[in-house]
Amino acid sequence: MAEEEAKKVEPEESAPAAEPPKDVAEEKTIVAAPTPTPTEEKLKDEFKALAVADEKPAEPVAEESKPDESTDRDIVLARVATEKRLSLIKAWEESEKSKAENKAQKKKSAVGAWENSKKAKLEAELKKIEEEFEKKKAEYVEKIRNKVALVHKAAEEKRAVIEARRSEDHLKAEEIAAKYRATGTAPKKLLGIF
Repeated sequence: MAEEEAKKVEPEESAPAAEPPKDVAEEKTIVAAPTPTPTEEKLKDEFKALAVADEKPAEPVAEESKPDESTDRDIVLARVATEKRLSLIKAWEESEKSKAENKAQKKKSAVGAWENSKKAKLEAELKKIEEEFEKKKAEYVEKIRNKVALVHKAAEEKRAVIEARRSEDHLKAEEIAAKYRATGTAPKKLLGIF
């Protein structure tokens, strides 16, 4: 198939060379292409196969329409090349988007790990502070209880002193009352009411 195409191309190139070029597109077809490398030949064969698959079934063409057929084939090849280029661009774009997404995901996970480590550190510090507060609270509670015990002890001592004075005052009052009874005199101050 490729050989037939090559044979068709050779007569077509010689035919338009006799006619003056009408526009730039036709002028490009007249210029001989550099000899393709084996890889380029394979690609052209693939493009030709694609071009033939895209076109409608070929009808028998007269010798006069061969230049048109050549330009049609060139247009189809150009379209295939453009589509290939666009698909490569789209693949590159998808690749770049994927790279950007992966990079962002990696950075997000790094930020998450950083956040978790900082939170763990702060929670450990908070726990340490709470333990210190609990220890200090226990110390303060003990100090306050000791102070309460001292206050209670002081209050008991004061109560004992008051009770002792009361007992002394009762004894003193009984002694004075016994003296007044013995002497038969009345006290000069009577309860401070009269």
